[in-house]
Amino acid sequence: MGIPSEIRDAWISTRKSPLISSPSEEQRILNARQCTQEGVRAGAKAASIALVASAVPTLVAVRVIPWAKSNLNYTAQALIISGASIAAYFITADKTILECARRNSAAQYEKTT
Repeated sequence: MGIPSEIRDAWISTRKSPLISSPSEEQRILNARQCTQEGVRAGAKAASIALVASAVPTLVAVRVIPWAKSNLNYTAQALIISGASIAAYFITADKTILECARRNSAAQYEKTT
């Protein structure tokens, strides 16, 4: 899944600008990359926890509760479980990235004052 590394590297090398970036811009880019990585890591952890937290009750309910047994087929079960995991991933990643950006913004402000 995703872009192969050879194509990605070729695409990045063609995007280089003739302008020279300042050290502060490079630091901002590094901080943004670090925030994104933190968000992905935290989102993946939250999604895995949500997966287990939603899969166990869903699968137990389908085996035990008569209404769920007759109305929730495999597709419905998968949608319930994956919906919870996807929501947990994006909510956690978004909160983590915003918190990291806020932290970097405060650090940048303290440098200038």
